[in-house]
Amino acid sequence: MACATRRRWRAARRPSSPTSRTTCILSTGTSSSELERLSNLVGKPSENHPLHNSGLLSLDPVQDKTPLYSQLLQAYKWSNKLQYHAGLASGLLNQQSLKRSANQMGVSAKRRPKAQPTTLVLPPQYVDDVISRIDRMFPEMSIHLSRPNGTSAMLLVTLGKVLKVIVVMRSLFIDRTIVKGYNENVYTEDGKLDIWSKSNYQVFQKVTDHATTALLHYQLPQMPDVVVRSFMTWLRSYIKLFQAPCQRCGKFLQDGLPPTWRDFRTLEAFHDTCRQ
Repeated sequence: MACATRRRWRAARRPSSPTSRTTCILSTGTSSSELERLSNLVGKPSENHPLHNSGLLSLDPVQDKTPLYSQLLQAYKWSNKLQYHAGLASGLLNQQSLKRSANQMGVSAKRRPKAQPTTLVLPPQYVDDVISRIDRMFPEMSIHLSRPNGTSAMLLVTLGKVLKVIVVMRSLFIDRTIVKGYNENVYTEDGKLDIWSKSNYQVFQKVTDHATTALLHYQLPQMPDVVVRSFMTWLRSYIKLFQAPCQRCGKFLQDGLPPTWRDFRTLEAFHDTCRQ
């Protein structure tokens, strides 16, 4: 019994064989190389664009789900490019400054010409005569003029049996227009023209938007009567709002609407998307 115990104790103290030591070294080397390969896959913050603590976002292992760092980096580059191009544009504009503007910097305030008034106050009788002449120019268009608030004129334009237009004027300058259907009510409960509510139909809301654009197009402060006549001529082109096809696509309806745009020069009909 004692002899057997001594033999087992000697076997345990005996050094391992060279083969087992070699296997252990190879296994350790393989694990270290695998660890080094995985460590290289971990992203590092960019040194060219220091974003302080936001650079730690690049260590996120799920970049495909939360690409915060790449988005921040792209925004940073875009901001730098914008600042660079803005500086170039500023330098070019400074080089191309007008001599007239530079010379006016030294002119005293007393010698500067006074600003001309932007509005003209015309007598009401002159405004009535201009509207009366325009009314006689277009037989299919009737214009009713009223002055509910003093000297300012308000026009109710009826174009055939197609639509009605409320035109708010300041002297002979058009302030705003509202287009409604022929069968829609254009008066308030107290019998005055309703200049605030929109049409219940989308087609006439579109025409209202185009009429507002036309007011910005027809601008000639020195000859306001020509502006009113040009606007009424453009408005008269809607007499065939539901009959004229689009000059671009040739269709009568697009998305359920007829061609609501009229060209300012040729007065041709276009859909809102076909005019561009």
